[in-house]
Amino acid sequence: MPTASQVLVLNCGSSSLKFAVIDPKSGVEALTGIGDGLGQSEPVMSWQVQGDKHTVSLPDKASHTTVIQFLVDEILHPRPQLLHCLVAVGHRVVHGGEKFSRSVLIDGEVTDAIRDCATLAPLHNPPALLGIEAARKAFPALAQVAVFDTAFHQSMPRHAFIYALPYNLYRDHGIRRYGMHGTSHRYVTERTAELLNLPVDGVNVISAHLGNGASITAIHNGRSVDTSMGLTPLEGLVMGTRSGDVDPGILMHLGCRFDYSLKEVNDLLNRKSGLLGISELSNDCRALEKAAGDGHQGAWLALDIFSYRLAKYIAAYHAPLKQVDALVFTGGIGENSSLIRGKVLDHLEGLGFQVDPERNLQMRSGAEGTITRADSALALVIPTNEEWVIARDAANLVPGDHQNHNGGNRE
Repeated sequence: MPTASQVLVLNCGSSSLKFAVIDPKSGVEALTGIGDGLGQSEPVMSWQVQGDKHTVSLPDKASHTTVIQFLVDEILHPRPQLLHCLVAVGHRVVHGGEKFSRSVLIDGEVTDAIRDCATLAPLHNPPALLGIEAARKAFPALAQVAVFDTAFHQSMPRHAFIYALPYNLYRDHGIRRYGMHGTSHRYVTERTAELLNLPVDGVNVISAHLGNGASITAIHNGRSVDTSMGLTPLEGLVMGTRSGDVDPGILMHLGCRFDYSLKEVNDLLNRKSGLLGISELSNDCRALEKAAGDGHQGAWLALDIFSYRLAKYIAAYHAPLKQVDALVFTGGIGENSSLIRGKVLDHLEGLGFQVDPERNLQMRSGAEGTITRADSALALVIPTNEEWVIARDAANLVPGDHQNHNGGNRE
């Protein structure tokens, strides 16, 4: 069991709660787990500690609070060495709007602000608030810290985040590009700087976080200057079930010509499009690659479109950077799909990228390294570690010996 200070990291999704106990200095995880299917029938909870894996069934309709209570009573209390090492709880919060440009200690004002942003992330901010409330009750003596997906992108210039809509929609209602996956893009930026022996504030990166949700970010001197996701996570790249960029006129056409309701349009764009919609088979890249290998034309088309649209964004993001130190692939697809990486880099030969087939094939299951030839523009695979970023930020905000303990981090 660990003896150093540890941070409990909570990541509340709409029907899940991931948790981990992490050493903020080393990133070593003493405990990892997830409660899944929350609010539904037959939810389950699984976790791993010291190499031992466990799974239990939870009561029907179990909530995020149920998972945290089980975590405290059945996992942590029987392991006092682990419980007594905790110094903080770090919460992943998807949307902080313009109110937060960095992580903050949670107080009443912060929870109110998270609640105010719930309309921008209705599937994620409300569960995060449930997790915060439950964690406060379970760990009243521990500092609670919010780490926002949107915070990293608050450095974008106005010309990058303002939409070409009537300006009052931004001024009065906050309609603008916010971006997501900021914690992942931030980790990748820091790790790239370390690998290239550059200061974080001197590295230029194009970071592609590719999974069921996917986004790409242009990072200049360590700061986000443009990103593909917008007001919501729907804009940008092709994703598992999300369409990404489409002509807005299609939405009006669906309503006027085919009598789609707003709810039906929302469901179509968020749950029935992307890889699933194109392939008419699956939103899982692994399943599509297998099907494509067996000759499924819809699967091939989905993978082709995914790769092409990603390559177009990468090419476009050379514009705000001028010099690119590295293109980085991360996330489940970015870390494991040599096929997608190779197809994308083939589209980018005009920008100097030359894939090294052997290196590319070797990069999977947590591997890190270069996938381009020696005379090529540099492309890397870096496994993301959002939980470690959350743990570090939380530890740095703990009152006492750690610095940065103040409410002035809210901007």
